[in-house]
Amino acid sequence: MMKNHISRKEFLQRSVLAGFGLSVAKPFPWLATNSVSEMKFGLVTYQWGRDWDLQTLISNCEKAGYKGVELRTQHSHGVETNLSPSQRAEVRKRFNDSSVICVGYGSNYEYHSPDPAILRKNIEETKEYIKLCSDIGATGLKVKPNDLPEGVPKEKTISQIADSLNEVGRFARDYGQIIRVEVHGNLTQEIPVMKAIFDQVTEPEVRICWNCNDQDLLPPGLEANFNMISKWFGDTVHVRELNEGSYPYQQLFSLFNRIGYKGWILLEARTEPADRVSAMKEQIEIFNRMIKSV
Repeated sequence: MMKNHISRKEFLQRSVLAGFGLSVAKPFPWLATNSVSEMKFGLVTYQWGRDWDLQTLISNCEKAGYKGVELRTQHSHGVETNLSPSQRAEVRKRFNDSSVICVGYGSNYEYHSPDPAILRKNIEETKEYIKLCSDIGATGLKVKPNDLPEGVPKEKTISQIADSLNEVGRFARDYGQIIRVEVHGNLTQEIPVMKAIFDQVTEPEVRICWNCNDQDLLPPGLEANFNMISKWFGDTVHVRELNEGSYPYQQLFSLFNRIGYKGWILLEARTEPADRVSAMKEQIEIFNRMIKSV
């Protein structure tokens, strides 16, 4: 269970979870309307942080001015469920002694498989990583739908995914964690499919992590797709490099600003710059310019 004694930094970090006693339809604290954008920029360790140990990762985030990081599974920082209680406490302490918040953990758990044994394995291992998140001072675990398998009625798979999310969401509640459902996967990254899943999600701890996919721009367009699922947004958004490709990030940030979003915009970089810390600094500078224009 979540520990009773936490640092002041962790108290401030977790204060956003106070709204979880509200109904699913009510706004979360990080969605409260405000006139000045309070969106925060952080890093997903995918690609740019994949081969940094934990000390290097935290140090490079501090150098680049990033205040938060989402750890990704199977990366060199080595934060996994095989850590002992003392090792988990050390991870927590390293973040507490730094200016960087452990926003959460990015897992690969998915709930679409028609094989009951595979589905149950994904659910039970999700629960172990929820415990890990609690132990290291994170506030949530990223999971994903990943497909609508051929030969299975899509309504059946959608219901199975929602039921699984409800189960892990109930488990997460006891550990003070959010289940962050990344808009991801074959067919499941299409916004109407995500809406169909969340129409059956009943647990308020289960929220959507917008993922900036090309499918967001399919008819009826970005704004309409955004509005279709915005009531289920959590406190994380994944973006790619803000100066690469044609995704309309400026419009997206304006939409998030309009609903008063105060959560994390997390960089999930895909390129291979020679100096990743310099590239991180460039991205946060672009982000800050964009936020001033929303």
